[in-house]
Amino acid sequence: MPEVTSPYQPGTPCWIDLAAPDQQAAIDFYSDVFGWAGEIGPPETGGYAVCTLNGKPVAGIMAAVPMGGQPAPPTVWTTYLSAADADATSQAVSQAGGTLLMPVTDVMTLGRMCIAADPTGAVFGIWQPVDFPGAGTVNESGALIWNELNTTEPSAAATFYKASFGIESAPMEGAENYYALTVQDRPVGGMQPMSEQMPSDTPSHWLVYFAVADTDATVDKITAAGGAALQRPFDMVAGRMAVVTDPQGATFAVIHPKPMDQG
Repeated sequence: MPEVTSPYQPGTPCWIDLAAPDQQAAIDFYSDVFGWAGEIGPPETGGYAVCTLNGKPVAGIMAAVPMGGQPAPPTVWTTYLSAADADATSQAVSQAGGTLLMPVTDVMTLGRMCIAADPTGAVFGIWQPVDFPGAGTVNESGALIWNELNTTEPSAAATFYKASFGIESAPMEGAENYYALTVQDRPVGGMQPMSEQMPSDTPSHWLVYFAVADTDATVDKITAAGGAALQRPFDMVAGRMAVVTDPQGATFAVIHPKPMDQG
């Protein structure tokens, strides 16, 4: 796969991170399942761990602790969308009906970020890169391959992300009730209405997918390590996938993608 050497186009998912009550246990789990390397960071970064795969950053893991009078964040994976200007994008988010959950802040010299929720309740991050563009490797085994918005109101979500980020959405060919999210005509993610298979109290959310060489073997490894399978491995249009949780309850998907059509 080509290296990710330049900043992501605005609106493109560029980074993911996890807030976990037991940060070290989360680092150990994902390192075992996906072959990552990572360690708790220095105090000046709040201990934030940048996990790597083959020496390139793939995801962040932080401790889920109360900060600034706020309660501890939930144990979830957060998808960050790239932005040329975090302040202007956060204003666009508010004007389009979104909610800012954390104001724009500087992350040392790495970039500027904030956390927001779309009008349907799905939480996401905004990342304005400075020294750090985001994930250094994607679309290979053990790395992020897809970001998917599961929402109670696809039409409202589509309107919001177009207004805020310029993300376009259109029905995906061959996939019923599924929409491709595109930036400059390039697919960067997916969107679908909330599944009836999800618990009724599940909020709208962004789901992260990791590529794996063997979906069934990976799910076996996850469950053996204390995780759980919400949807056992099944075949779908893009490959063989499963939806799982880690031992601390964070939900994610794994997929062995079908080879891309040649020619």
